[in-house]
Amino acid sequence: MAPTSAVIVTGGASGIGRACAEAIAAQGRAVAVWDLNTDGVLAAAQEIASKHNVSTFGLGIDVTKTAELANAVDASRTAVGPLGGLVHAAGTVRSQSVGDLDDAGWDFVLNVNLRAFPMLVQAMHSDLAAADGAAVVGIASIEGWIGNAAIPAYCASKAGMLGAVRSMADKLGPEGIRVNAICPGFIETPMLGITLDIPGMRNRFEESSVLKRIGQPSEIGEPAAFLLSDKASFITGQSIVIDGGVLATA
Repeated sequence: MAPTSAVIVTGGASGIGRACAEAIAAQGRAVAVWDLNTDGVLAAAQEIASKHNVSTFGLGIDVTKTAELANAVDASRTAVGPLGGLVHAAGTVRSQSVGDLDDAGWDFVLNVNLRAFPMLVQAMHSDLAAADGAAVVGIASIEGWIGNAAIPAYCASKAGMLGAVRSMADKLGPEGIRVNAICPGFIETPMLGITLDIPGMRNRFEESSVLKRIGQPSEIGEPAAFLLSDKASFITGQSIVIDGGVLATA
C-alpha cells in the first residue's frame, strides 16, 4: 500500500524544494512547505493546494533555529495530518574560499545545509517511526563529491550530508525509516541563477554535462517523490547523483 502520510519539505518556496513539493502533491500526498521566505512559502502552499487538490501548510521558518523545530513539526501535523516523510531542500551558499572564510559565513552555511537535516529528522522521529513507509530525502550536491575552490563551506556541508545519510539509514532502518540523498548537478534555480548571469558561465555549465544542458527543478523533484514512495521501498543509505553526466567525465 502506497504511503499516504504527509511530507515536510524545507526550502519549498522556490527552486528544487518547490519542485519536490509539487511532485509529492501530484502523488496525492499532503505537504507542509517550509521556507525562510514567509510570503513566498505561503503563496507556494496555496498554489500547490489549488493545483493538486491536496492539503498543504505553508510555514515561514529559519531551520537553523533548532529549538523551534519541534513546535514547527507539531503545527505541520495539526495542519496536514500524520507525517511520514521529509525532504530537506533548504540550502544556502557563500562564496568564501579558504583564506577569506569567516566564522559567521562558515557556520551559517553548515547550519542550514547540514546541521538542520539530522535535527529535523530527530524532531520528526516519533512521527516517522509510527508511519508506514516512512522516508527521508536530503538534497545534497555533486559539489559534495568533486569540490569547488570558491565554496568550501558549501562543499563540506554537502559532503557531510552524505555521511549523515549513511549514519541515519543505519540507525533508522530497523524502524522501517529509509534515508537517502539526491546529489543534483547544475539546476536552473534562483541559487544558481546569480552565477548563470555571469558572462560565459551558462555555456560552461552546459558543456560540463554530457547532455549539454542545465537541469530543471522538476528533474530533481520527481526522483525525490519516487524515493519517498513505496516504489523505492528497498532503497536506503544511498546518494543518487542526478547531474546530466557531469561526474561521468569529471
